[in-house]
Amino acid sequence: MRLIGSFRSRILSLRAERGFRERLVTLVAVLLTVGILPAASSAFDPEQTFHKGAVLLSVEGGGGVETQIRENVPISDIEFWNIGIRLSVIPFGTTGSGVLHNVLYGALELGLEPWFQQYTHPSNANWAGLALVGRYHFLGLGRVVPWVEWVGAAGGTDLKVPEIRSQFAFMTDIGVGASVFLTDRTALYIGYRLQHVSNGNTSSPNYGFEAHTGVIGATFFLK
Repeated sequence: MRLIGSFRSRILSLRAERGFRERLVTLVAVLLTVGILPAASSAFDPEQTFHKGAVLLSVEGGGGVETQIRENVPISDIEFWNIGIRLSVIPFGTTGSGVLHNVLYGALELGLEPWFQQYTHPSNANWAGLALVGRYHFLGLGRVVPWVEWVGAAGGTDLKVPEIRSQFAFMTDIGVGASVFLTDRTALYIGYRLQHVSNGNTSSPNYGFEAHTGVIGATFFLK
């Protein structure tokens, strides 16, 4: 019976992951469709938008489901949603030159983001903390701006599952996505993140867990 229950739990987890990926693809299609008309109808000068010292305010939300990347690690089919507000700057302006200009032409964004994550399965719990975010924007495609990012955060949590059981946890994400600029100072974005949560061996157990997550948000250039 235990084997049957474990198999059933894994099937439900795979279904949740599949449904999450389908919703993410739909959101990407909608966002890119919204960006077609502005991109075609007006010019976009990234040098002015991503100038050195530009200040950005981003509001975002997302969610995800646990995935089993590592063997011999317990899995509780964790599900969650999260929200964050990021204040960031463009410290160096645009970069990239020479033969790789069209590939590397972009701008680095650095910011701080208060982050709240609400766990909804297998029990109600949360994580709250502060994240450091680094995002590199590729500026060679006009108003459609792909990006890659890294997120590192630390905060308090009351999540108690076989993977992790502590009052403190680190969170790291790596992600890819794209922004669509509706105006020179306003953009919508969507992306994918692979999230890892652990307590850094500050307490036991500390298997940690990974999760496929999606994010959607809006960025406003304040300066």
